Amino acid sequence: MSIISSKHDLKRNLSNRHIQLIAISGAIGTGLFMGSGKTISLAGPSIIFVYMIIGFILFFVMRAMGEILLSNLKYKSFSDFANDLLGPWAGFFTGWTYWFCWVITGIADVIAIAGYAQHWFPELQSWIPMLLTVVLLLTLNLLTVKMFGETEFWFSMIKIIAILALIGIGLILILTDFYSEQTNTTAAFSNLWKYGGFFPHGTMGFFAGFQIAIFAFVGIELVGTTAAETVDPNKNLPRAINSVPARIIFFYVFALIIIMSVTPWTLISPNKSPFVELFTLIGLPAAAGVINFVVLTSAASSANSGIYSTSRMLFGLAKKQDAPEPFGKLSSRSVPANGLLFSCTCLLGGVVLIYLIPNVMVAFTIVTTISAILFMFIWSMILISYIAYRRKKVTLHEQSQFKMPGGLLMCGVCLVFFAFMIVLLTFEADTRQALVATPIWFVILGVSYYIRSLKRQ
Repeated sequence: MSIISSKHDLKRNLSNRHIQLIAISGAIGTGLFMGSGKTISLAGPSIIFVYMIIGFILFFVMRAMGEILLSNLKYKSFSDFANDLLGPWAGFFTGWTYWFCWVITGIADVIAIAGYAQHWFPELQSWIPMLLTVVLLLTLNLLTVKMFGETEFWFSMIKIIAILALIGIGLILILTDFYSEQTNTTAAFSNLWKYGGFFPHGTMGFFAGFQIAIFAFVGIELVGTTAAETVDPNKNLPRAINSVPARIIFFYVFALIIIMSVTPWTLISPNKSPFVELFTLIGLPAAAGVINFVVLTSAASSANSGIYSTSRMLFGLAKKQDAPEPFGKLSSRSVPANGLLFSCTCLLGGVVLIYLIPNVMVAFTIVTTISAILFMFIWSMILISYIAYRRKKVTLHEQSQFKMPGGLLMCGVCLVFFAFMIVLLTFEADTRQALVATPIWFVILGVSYYIRSLKRQ
């Protein structure tokens, strides 16, 4: 089913099947596959509670976003409602920051892809798989929005099947008391508390886990940028948003419980994917190649989402004259081709970064930390927009069929949580550097907005 309001508008070509899988893909980021090893080493088994708390908080951000988007179907994304509810400056800052968020997340993903490709081709230059990935995803996104939805659907399916297989195999190993000669340990749920309890590094270790875990949730709001291209948004958006808590518990919490039960958390390497390590430690190194493919498609999925959302954000900004006019034009296939080309060109900045910082993991850590900080800004803007919506659109809130649970109280709780997260980022040297560098982006935006305002006078 396709609904076309005008040849100048985006088509509603994303079905419920696409929206559900895009939402799942947003919830299962590269951070889960790559970053969970480091979070386990910092927090131990208490990392399970870290993921549950972050998932709980972000569910309310999603519900706030859902209520506002469905209150006015002319809103194409949260940049539009920030512009309407908080003022033109908010739309400008939110739109451009979200674009930048996904560009640097995309850079992190193509860097990760280069690292995964070297698992099979150690002699391959890093820039080759990065360039090939960008060209492939650009080509797929230029075809139609349905092609984006279809690509993301299958990428997500690979991720889901991999995690289900990991949980299933892990359960069999635990129930059969599997003994690993390599680690000299037996698979059992008791491994969760046998090695120093749930909080082996105390409160500070628990808090340290939040710093990296937050990146795993980057993209959870992605379903909000599909609002303008969703068939029957009143039915499909709430369904996708409401399933977030179940997905978090199943894909994050269950997977981590299984990993730390099969292999004691003390043996999990902070520099490797625990998903790959699980099969290696139990004596199935051949499975590492399969999991490497899964993690590669996960990074490609995230980069694909980034290319999609950045082009749509540029389209929305151009419609409000906050971005150059060519970004607001659609191709004959109703795709914002100029925005796609520009965003993909920016993704190639990853090639420059790899040239300057040859160590894949170091480069990956730098960009993911900056990305997580900027995403917290976006989530905060969604909540602040909701507070303004409740004050300015009282009737729309009363008529809403998808009210945010907890309303203004939960908005306050979530904003306090994000402020707490920023404080935590000052504790570690690497995250502190990213925190210091991030304000440069907002200075650039502030100057750009001032120049734009002068031109309009």
